[in-house]
Amino acid sequence: MTTNETVIDTENDTVNDTEIAANSALLVIDVQQGFDDSDFWGPRNNPAAEENIAALMDAWEQTGRPVVLVQHASRTPGSVLAPDQPGYAFKEFVAERADGAALHITKSVNSSFYGTPDLADWLTAQGVGQLVVAGIQTNMCVETTARMAGNLGYEVLVPLDATHTFDLAAGPGPGAPRLTADQLATATAVNLQGGDFARIVTTAELVTAARTAAPAAARA
Repeated sequence: MTTNETVIDTENDTVNDTEIAANSALLVIDVQQGFDDSDFWGPRNNPAAEENIAALMDAWEQTGRPVVLVQHASRTPGSVLAPDQPGYAFKEFVAERADGAALHITKSVNSSFYGTPDLADWLTAQGVGQLVVAGIQTNMCVETTARMAGNLGYEVLVPLDATHTFDLAAGPGPGAPRLTADQLATATAVNLQGGDFARIVTTAELVTAARTAAPAAARA
């Protein structure tokens, strides 16, 4: 099963039934070069994630909606995401679009709400009530941020195909439970939508809905 074949059935509950607010904020979480190090992270899923994230960033910028970039500054010695490592930098396609971002948050934990500057304060000041959460890793910072956003009362949409993650074991021993990246992504989809934290949608649905709801000048 791939992340595009999640057990969550959105056929009769699509984002096309949801208005994309004029100030809906797109959170692009931890799309950093360090996640390209397969020796460090192991097998990943969803090779289309970067293309889909770029499509969302372009749609949000072209329709005048805010994009928030989140960057993980690891405190773990030797981490490829430590600020003194090359992997801390955004992936090139994000860096190319960074000038259009409304906010840049740095964090050292899973939730984007525990970073600098304060995300919740900024959202309140901007009157934002709807969040689209994309990025890396699906079951870590994306899921944690979406869960917290749901608890805080935001309407949260998660395009699962604009996220990816890596295979993960519960421990170092040979008998430790292990899930593939696709299994973890499916679990995230079930957790978020089944737990009423967020709705699982697709990039194509969001881009179509955003452009449909955009002013004529932005759609041109």
